Amino acid sequence: MKPFDDGSAANDEFQSVAAGGYRGELVRDLLKQRVRIPSPPSGDLKRPALTARIQAALEPGAVVYLEGPCGYGKSHALLSALHAANCRSERVKWIGVTVQDNEPSRLLTLLSIALDPQASADTSLIHSSANLSEALSLMLANEYWQQADRNGVLVLDNLGALSHPVVIELLEQLLVELPKGLSLAMVSRKPLPFETHKSELEGRFTRFGPESLELTRRETFEFYDHALATSQLTTVAVDHLYSITDGWVTPLALYQRELSVLAESRVPIQETISVERFLRDSVLARLTPPQQRSLRIMAEMDLVSDDLFGCLTDPACDPGFRPSVAAEAGLPLRSLSGRGRWFRFNPLLHEWLRSSVLDGACERALAASRWFSQRGQLPEALRYALLSENSDEAVRIASEGSEALLIGQDTASLLRLRRTLPMGLLEQSARLRVVYSWVHAIGGQFGQARALMDGLGAQDNDAMAGRVNALKAFILRGEGHVEEALEAADLALSAETLSTQGQLVTQMVRSSALCAAGRFAEAREANRATTRLAREAGDMGAEVLAVYTHARIELGKGALRHAEQLLRTGLDTIMNETLRPTRVGETRLQLNLVLVLWHQGRQAEADRLLVSCGRHAEQTHDLGLLLAMALRVLICRTQGRLGDAFVWIGRAERTMHAWQVDESAYLPVLEALKASCWLATGNIESASHAMERLQPYRASRRVPELIPMMPGLLDALQVRIALARGDDVKAADSLRSIRLNSGRVTPFAVDLHLRLLESVVVLREKGVGAAQKLLSQAVNVAAREHFISPFAELRAEMSELMEKTYPQLPEGEFTRALGQLYGLSAAKVNAVPLAEPISDREQGVLELIANGLSNQEIADRLHISLHTVKTHARRINAKLEVKSRTQAIVRARELGLL
Repeated sequence: MKPFDDGSAANDEFQSVAAGGYRGELVRDLLKQRVRIPSPPSGDLKRPALTARIQAALEPGAVVYLEGPCGYGKSHALLSALHAANCRSERVKWIGVTVQDNEPSRLLTLLSIALDPQASADTSLIHSSANLSEALSLMLANEYWQQADRNGVLVLDNLGALSHPVVIELLEQLLVELPKGLSLAMVSRKPLPFETHKSELEGRFTRFGPESLELTRRETFEFYDHALATSQLTTVAVDHLYSITDGWVTPLALYQRELSVLAESRVPIQETISVERFLRDSVLARLTPPQQRSLRIMAEMDLVSDDLFGCLTDPACDPGFRPSVAAEAGLPLRSLSGRGRWFRFNPLLHEWLRSSVLDGACERALAASRWFSQRGQLPEALRYALLSENSDEAVRIASEGSEALLIGQDTASLLRLRRTLPMGLLEQSARLRVVYSWVHAIGGQFGQARALMDGLGAQDNDAMAGRVNALKAFILRGEGHVEEALEAADLALSAETLSTQGQLVTQMVRSSALCAAGRFAEAREANRATTRLAREAGDMGAEVLAVYTHARIELGKGALRHAEQLLRTGLDTIMNETLRPTRVGETRLQLNLVLVLWHQGRQAEADRLLVSCGRHAEQTHDLGLLLAMALRVLICRTQGRLGDAFVWIGRAERTMHAWQVDESAYLPVLEALKASCWLATGNIESASHAMERLQPYRASRRVPELIPMMPGLLDALQVRIALARGDDVKAADSLRSIRLNSGRVTPFAVDLHLRLLESVVVLREKGVGAAQKLLSQAVNVAAREHFISPFAELRAEMSELMEKTYPQLPEGEFTRALGQLYGLSAAKVNAVPLAEPISDREQGVLELIANGLSNQEIADRLHISLHTVKTHARRINAKLEVKSRTQAIVRARELGLL
């Protein structure tokens, strides 16, 4: 077959088809061979959720579109759904489209073969019609496909190969006139070349994009469960695999296959032969050399836009092959919508493309630095100035834009710059000394920050009193000294020389400190001042951080829904900016959104978001990475994966040590996590030792900036240790002491922990009745915001009381979530145990009865005799004390057996 480049009239082969000659029959027979369903997918990707979604979307008369770059497992996912639905081969017609099918008559012939119920493939209809559109209408109007119960599936695979205008019109017509008995599935690397809005509004069009086709973090762990079980991989390695691939299916599958070969000499995924071959042959091979160079130039940037790429091009690349064009061509670039068309490479492809440095890289980095500098994006400008190895440009940016850089908090770039500064420059420049005092303070290196400040002369101290006090306030807040931080902040704000950016940072410090002190109204006023200053200065980065601070206030008050609304609004504001704003502000918003999602038990959402924001925090040396890792520990612990939780604690310790962060910034957080995890394992002594190491921090009532509820949670941990030891008197005394001695407003999460612990103490002191009353009150309070995390944290302590109280709780979403968390249901709790339990074989028969199968169908399904099925059914009825199948199903559901 010849490829049809121009899509002109049918060639000689199709003239023969029309004439019904021998050659035409041969062509038709060849085309028939392409209309068939492929074999079942090899290899289990363990994606039941995606399979179920595709299967549900493939309703008669509906259209499903799977779009994603090469290697995203689109065909595999569709095949899995079809085979899961037990689609018979005669019901499914699968056409693998090629560039040759750009000839309209050829495509229509394929469709006529697929749509003909008798498979006669009489193509004379095509050529006897006045035009191809009319021929397609006649095919689709076939009475056979107008019956909704036909459940036929037509699959068009590799749709991106089609580009001829007439062919596109035929596809659009197929979608519009799709009959009731047929569903259409389309698979492509590229976006559809025609409108689908009408079908979407009618509710019969479902799109599965790259974000749906990627493996989730949980699916990645399940995919490598054998490698984990045989110790070929550790949980840290699998987590890294997910992080570097974003769940890209094919590289993960290729790496899994290579693990058995590599065995002891395992190499990183990007260095394995099969993955490198896949990236080279499937991603780069179809590009021209100028396009390949364009792609490598794009990969020199962390994020890239068409405009930025335009200032980096050279004569050897293809300037027309812009990031947007590359994404539309089906390459794994993720569009960051609403940001003026910014794009991000898949991390695996990004790292692989950057493995070889192109000539002129330093000149392009300098051009990128100036591009960002002209647009006020100073953190990005500094990063690329450093990459260009131009020290003069980097020092100029750091000196002139110091406060803006501080708001950006790109600590990694600024520390990298310090290592390249000329000898003695830092000592000579008071301005740079203050800048780097801020850099070290932002990175949690409080000792180094103080050392630089102490080196300032008396004259410099007087001239920059406002800035010095602002910095002192920031350091004191980072160390957890709330009242001292407020005093230093007030001194800073009273200075006339404090710049707008300095006022911004100081008001943020005040807001954070006031929130930690439980003075929420005053914290909100300080935050309003921050927002006003940011808007007056036109500083989007600062405005985003103000949204973050406001959300933290709402979190302290327990208003999870309002906090989530604020955080999502802040993220939407970032997305709607035409220029890429400071990344740290976005990272902090995302981290606190993860915190909200975790508090509400929405772990799947939290898990995926945590990967990207943790990666950003690590790149910029943002201390927010500590919160990201703490959240990862909390998620692992909630899921019962305590081994993984300890791995993350160790990883956090190593990272903080490598970053030279002062212990006061991270040690209280990590020791508290250790105590909680040791308690969950039943190791009370280790938990007690962790609490002893925390005693100096508890005595001074330090409140960490990242986790302001820490002091109260430590008090709750002390009560839990007493309960675990069986020392109920000490636990009760501790609770009373906490309530009496708390001079501040108790954060909502801490108050909820204390309420639950009080119910456990009352259960042991006064019995079930009084404890149930306290627990019911706590549930009612928590249900308003779906605040479920304390119930997950205290599951061991609460299980006995929850089992006794659960039937009395009001029906609702929160109560059902609690039941799922504790493995309870009203039916199970109220159930009277059977005198004789249902056996495993009887349970299987019972489930098939509940599914509506007849006795003969059950016998066929289980490969047993009809007599055996009837015997099982009689025994089930006797054990359940019922007389019919219907009664058995009802009773079994009441007992929680179904």
